Amino acid sequence: MPQISENGIKIELSKAQINQVVREASEDDGLLGLLGGLEDLDVKASSMPMDDVRLSRSLLRGLMVLASYPTDGSTRSVTDVAHQLGMGISTTHRYTSTLVEVGVLERDPESRQYRLAKKS
Repeated sequence: MPQISENGIKIELSKAQINQVVREASEDDGLLGLLGGLEDLDVKASSMPMDDVRLSRSLLRGLMVLASYPTDGSTRSVTDVAHQLGMGISTTHRYTSTLVEVGVLERDPESRQYRLAKKS
């Protein structure tokens, strides 16, 4: 139920509602539909404008992690992604876990590696 205060309207969503929004946004014309061109990007941490104070460094890093996964459905390990991007393994794992939680990446149960989530 929306709450109205002097600061504006506040709407709280449950974790399940947030996951539903993300999954619905990942349909063909949503978030995962936009990922079609990611395999063409040359993603390297050294090429990102990390010193620009107008930009969110954590968002850039998260996008770099996401862009490092191929769109052909093949899997990658967190270690490989971390090495490619020049990031720490634990940091890369945190970003990967977050992307799994919101339904953008998925973990292969056999290889224990990650890939882009399949479009619904």
